[in-house]
Amino acid sequence: MTLASTTLTWYVARAGGMVAFGLLTLAIVLGLALSGRAQLKSWPRFAVEDVHRFLGLLTGIFIAVHALALFLDTYLPFSLINLLVPGTAAYRPFATALGVVGAELLFAVALTNRYRKRLPHRLWRRVHYLNFAVWTLALVHGIAAGTDTRTGWGMLFYAVSAGSVTGLTAWRVLRSRGLAPWGLRLWPGAAAIVAVEAVVLLALGPLRRGG
Repeated sequence: MTLASTTLTWYVARAGGMVAFGLLTLAIVLGLALSGRAQLKSWPRFAVEDVHRFLGLLTGIFIAVHALALFLDTYLPFSLINLLVPGTAAYRPFATALGVVGAELLFAVALTNRYRKRLPHRLWRRVHYLNFAVWTLALVHGIAAGTDTRTGWGMLFYAVSAGSVTGLTAWRVLRSRGLAPWGLRLWPGAAAIVAVEAVVLLALGPLRRGG
């Protein structure tokens, strides 16, 4: 394999991972908006739900692109075992393991979505909460394993993603508990700022070597 093709697979792997995380973040944000019954006036509810499911499907597709490119890459080759069994990869084993676990959890959640009508609603709902675990694993995996983390745009990408999901999650939880309007404006914003700071500190501190 030539140097050009090796470089291509590495770029495809990086792009696939970033796009997959971006789509996953959008799916989480839209899911929180749906669960909070946000007033999405420009879209009917059923259409938003379809977009939510489609984003989940696209996320899975780009995760597959990410994994396939890593498998085909010859500079830092990943075997099938490395891509399926957490902790077996030589490249940043801890960070890579988080990505493997996150992808496998996402597959499990997708299976429950596929058979949602056959499952008890309470069980499906509890399994659906694993999306937050998947997103968190993907975030730390991207920060620790990604080679673009310490670029300006990469740091901004992860910071905005973390702030959006954390802030909206805080808003959703506090809203369900009937918090006063001023609290709904203050605390979600504070949570988002803390999440952004955490991403920057992790990227520049404990995770700077990638694990």
